[in-house]
Amino acid sequence: MSSVDRATLEARLKAEGLEASAWSNVAGERFEERVNDFDRVVVVVEGSITYGLSGYGVGYLLTAGERLDLPANVAHNALVGPKGVTCLEAHVAAGTFGTRAKGRGYRW
Repeated sequence: MSSVDRATLEARLKAEGLEASAWSNVAGERFEERVNDFDRVVVVVEGSITYGLSGYGVGYLLTAGERLDLPANVAHNALVGPKGVTCLEAHVAAGTFGTRAKGRGYRW
């Protein structure tokens, strides 16, 4: 699946009390390692992105319809897939997710 219904994903986030904004990047865009002081929810609408999580020893490839719950203070980087990516992102208070990333790339 290359894309999913954005309105459906936005409604699911809103039902959780999350206000998401959208962002897009071109194929191959690389985000250097960073740490946020807030918990972050990322849902892929179209394309793909791989998040590398320092200290976890894993990377999470997210495709359309998949979600990453990233706790505050987890060092991470990202690489946009070959067709670019469009995501919805919401921020919540640090500690909302605990300390472990729920980055299974789970599809809802």
